[in-house]
Parts: sequence; structure tokens; C-alpha cells
Amino acid sequence: MKLRPLDDRIVVQPLEAEEKTSGGIVLPDAAKEKPQRGRVISIGSGKLLDDGTRAALSVAKGDEVIFGKYSGNDVKIDGVEYKIMRESDVLAKVVK
Repeated sequence: MKLRPLDDRIVVQPLEAEEKTSGGIVLPDAAKEKPQRGRVISIGSGKLLDDGTRAALSVAKGDEVIFGKYSGNDVKIDGVEYKIMRESDVLAKVVK
């Protein structure tokens, strides 16, 4: 199944939470925080402006992004978790 978000929304697949701390301590499942990083799977066509044109999105398919802890809506499709959020919910792109 493919998802095609509308307007300025994007579909992000969250990356797995860290298993260990930077000091090497293994974290149990209860202590793991919600992931705030993910990979962009699909993007919408852009926000519709007053003059009828669409604004281009600043993220692209395949980008790794950082988003707010409670931003977006969680959906599960074919056993895979995704987040659908507006582009404005993205805080930063990870540049490698």
C-alpha cells in the first residue's frame, strides 16, 4: 500500500529508539523515549497559496528529519508504523 499525503503533509517512518546510552548502558523498553528522528517516505504537493499556486516543500523523499516529540498522527499500515505530519512540524533536516 502506498500513502500519498495531501497539501503540505509528509509521511515519516520513525527510526528505532536507541538501545544504549552514550556511556554504554543498555536501556529497558520502559525507559526508551519516543523516537524524534525519521526518514521521509512520501511528500504532498505543497500548500495551496492564495494565488492558486503551490508552495514547494523544503524536505524531499529520503531525507532524515528531526520532529517534535508529540507532533503528527501515528498510523499503522501493513504492520509498519508511520507518522503523518505537516511540514511545519519538522524541526530540522539531518545533513550528513
